[in-house]
Amino acid sequence: MSGTSTQRLCFVIMGFGLKTDYESGRTLDLDATYEAIIRPAAEECGLRCIRADEIAHAGVIDTPMYEMLLRADLVIADISTGNVNAVYELGVRHALRPWSTIVMKEAEGRFHFDLDHLNLFHYEHLGKDIGFREVRRARTELSTLIGDLLSEARTDSPVYTYLPKLQQPQLSDAEYAELLDDAEAAQEKLGRYLSEGKAAFAESRMPDAVRAFEAAARMKPAEPYIVQQLALATYKSGQPSELEALITGLKLLEKLDPEHSNDPETLGITGAIRKRLWLLTKDRVQLDAAIRLYARGYEVRRDYYNGENYAICLDLRASEEGDDEERKYDRMTARKVRRSLEESLLEAIASPSFDERSDQMWIYATLANCAFALGKTDDGRKFEGLFLEQDPARWAIETYELGKQHVLSLV
Repeated sequence: MSGTSTQRLCFVIMGFGLKTDYESGRTLDLDATYEAIIRPAAEECGLRCIRADEIAHAGVIDTPMYEMLLRADLVIADISTGNVNAVYELGVRHALRPWSTIVMKEAEGRFHFDLDHLNLFHYEHLGKDIGFREVRRARTELSTLIGDLLSEARTDSPVYTYLPKLQQPQLSDAEYAELLDDAEAAQEKLGRYLSEGKAAFAESRMPDAVRAFEAAARMKPAEPYIVQQLALATYKSGQPSELEALITGLKLLEKLDPEHSNDPETLGITGAIRKRLWLLTKDRVQLDAAIRLYARGYEVRRDYYNGENYAICLDLRASEEGDDEERKYDRMTARKVRRSLEESLLEAIASPSFDERSDQMWIYATLANCAFALGKTDDGRKFEGLFLEQDPARWAIETYELGKQHVLSLV
């Protein structure tokens, strides 16, 4: 819904979707940061909130972006995951406006450039999402900070701090109101497509998920998160045939260059497609590719999804291997990976914040399959029961069962 021309604007510059922070080795859901913390805090202070990603520009910072960075009453820059666009846009804002800029960062992230002269607002992620208690704390404190900044103009730009006689540029009001309306409409439209796609996933309606993410991809064709979700929905749809769906999903992922990527999401989805291609065709090239992709996804940050599938694929290759030494090596490596996963995931479950994690279902599923593979049948049954108690979608149960079948056939 459009705001009024007199309503003050909060312009948010940050990444989009799931992003890997390679310094801390974790995947952060930046959409959760925006929807759960930033937007509610800004709106509570009476601000109209627009995200930089909704400005229609062709991959470059152009006039509309500069207008927003100059004219916005408040800019919030989330520089988590070292997003270069957000950092650059923050620099532009500091050059254009002396005050009313807030810099946010996820607590564990680190940078190699000097930010000591800035006041950073920190918040914490739990895995890919943010716990309820942290959302409540961060939203309240951010809202207070926004109110303080809007009530008293205090220089927070290092440019104007060190060059106090510098004059802030001015811009006319022409077309600015229309720009805000267009950006807000795009924000709502993209959000609707993503919500429809997530809902279709939750209900195992894969063709509907494909259509929703295709629509989102037309708006943001180069956004990794949308490409990943579209490829995932496409290959799981099985349409028009399982083989064609897998090949189409693989082609969609080519723009993310999975063979050279260190993004665990990209590696995990591409590895899954390669594994399923091997199951269909028995082409050893596909299995070797799946192992290579899953291994890198696991090694980047010990990602448990990649790790479990890495171990499964090693066992699958061992079952086909004629060389006794190679077979033993794959079996031993798979066992070591599962032991490491079991240790780290049991630590996660023991954490006080585990109840707030949205990936509990997959942690239980991974522990179940690891336990079955390690010969711990009772533990496997226990964690399988906990997985099923989470009321997973049909496609999630099918994914788990496929992994379990592989494990039980190979132990």
